[in-house]
Amino acid sequence: MNSPGTDKDAPRAAADDLCFTPAATLARMIATRQVSPVDVTEAVLARAAQVEPALNIFALPMASAARADARAAEAAVMRGDALGALHGVPITIKDNVPIAGLPLANGSAAMADFIPPTDAAVVQRIRAAGAIIIGKTNLPEFAHKVLTDSPAYGVTRNPWNLAYTPGGSSGGASAALAAGVAPLAVGTDGGGSIRCPASCTGVVGLKATLGRVPNERAPDGFANFAFTGPMARTAGDVALLLSVMAGSFGDDPFSVAGGAVAMPAPRAVETAARGLRVGWIEHFGRYRTDPVVADLTRAAVMSLAGEGAVVEPLADPCFDDVFERYIVLATTAHAARYGHLPAIWGDRMSASIRASIANGQRYSAVEWQRAHDWRTTLFRAVQRLFQRYDVIATPTMIAPPKLMDAEGSIATEAYAEWAAPLYPFNLSSHPAISVPAGMTEDGLPVGLQLIGPWFAEQRLLDVAAVLEQLHDWPARRPGI
Repeated sequence: MNSPGTDKDAPRAAADDLCFTPAATLARMIATRQVSPVDVTEAVLARAAQVEPALNIFALPMASAARADARAAEAAVMRGDALGALHGVPITIKDNVPIAGLPLANGSAAMADFIPPTDAAVVQRIRAAGAIIIGKTNLPEFAHKVLTDSPAYGVTRNPWNLAYTPGGSSGGASAALAAGVAPLAVGTDGGGSIRCPASCTGVVGLKATLGRVPNERAPDGFANFAFTGPMARTAGDVALLLSVMAGSFGDDPFSVAGGAVAMPAPRAVETAARGLRVGWIEHFGRYRTDPVVADLTRAAVMSLAGEGAVVEPLADPCFDDVFERYIVLATTAHAARYGHLPAIWGDRMSASIRASIANGQRYSAVEWQRAHDWRTTLFRAVQRLFQRYDVIATPTMIAPPKLMDAEGSIATEAYAEWAAPLYPFNLSSHPAISVPAGMTEDGLPVGLQLIGPWFAEQRLLDVAAVLEQLHDWPARRPGI
């Protein structure tokens, strides 16, 4: 790297600025010919090449395809073609979301040879909107951890400190965003896997209402609690990507109706918090939030009070003992879908996914049904909270990012504690977003989670935009 202030630094600095430019801004600049899709793509690919050796973001880089798509996007601009909302904007896709003709490894050597014949619905929509896919991002095996350490593709690290995890399971996606490798990412969330990595890397991640974004690949469309969703560095970019991903899709039973629910217009950021009733949960269930995290997230919530919101402490027994039900549903899913693989692959699979499978095999059908029935009980209890509050706020994670060798499998008490505010809202299927809430003294990001009623994504995005304007979190960049 050149010394600061040299002439050779100027092009690199300009390219880096392009890498950290919001997607909505890039789309406008491309549409008005202020910048070329080729230049944007080359900038993010150069940034990826610079940081990939340290971070290990990708399960499958797609540089050649991205360059070809960028050239085609540039030609469309020059012809004056009608352009999609994401025309020429780079994006990453998590490697458990199908892209036709490319391996869908799902973080596992056992799946490395599986080639899906068609794009997922969200990929179809992203392509139709003109985005440039630059790679498939890394995840833990079968997305079973809130760390990202795939036996097939290795460990992904946090751009803010390489000794720490970027969270999981969408850790490759979050690391890419924080490091300036594409302004948009597609993640998935079965127990916090969008919101945890967003918190750990200081970006924004949304788990929408069940059905808002189609997840037609879910093996059980009716008992599903896994979501595909948008991640970005700004709330506005999350809103933009959500607008492309959302909508009805016939193969997803919840999406048939839920995807058609209209999004209201955004509120002006100056008034979005005025009169908002916020229920603040500092300690979630039986778990105690780390004091540093509590201080940062409390301060972020109270800044909304300064904008006219009414913030009240909230403690409700409906969040006690959620994990005891979640673990039944999550590990039996592992047992049912992947239980045949350990006999074939043995220790080439993660020890923790094998343990989760074994755990799930111990539960009976009666225990599964009781856990599933209780999921409805939780949904109804959360619904009642929204008779009193417009938004519920919690720390996203109850402690700062963990070291790389921490335990993060969903079948462990370590996950139950660290991610305590996350998995309840997978089971209740309410929309939830993680936004930055500040940095620890050690320079690690901390996230604030906002939860709303079903289909209240725009409300959450409006509040996120208020917090973003108050604190200017997107201006931060890691030193890598």
